[in-house]
Amino acid sequence: MGKLRIKLVKSGIDRSERQKRTLSALGLRKLHHTVEHESTPQIKGMLVKVSHLVEVTEVI
Repeated sequence: MGKLRIKLVKSGIDRSERQKRTLSALGLRKLHHTVEHESTPQIKGMLVKVSHLVEVTEVI
């Protein structure tokens, strides 16, 4: 299993409560904040829901 680097590129302001909670669960707080997570099915599902707000890259 690899790692994913997730960067918040669009604000969560004026988004649904569900999307805001997903961003929070991923650990993203401010614009351009970057976090790393294991590439699990749960994380990938969360990324699908907020794919328009984040930028994802794989870390080797």
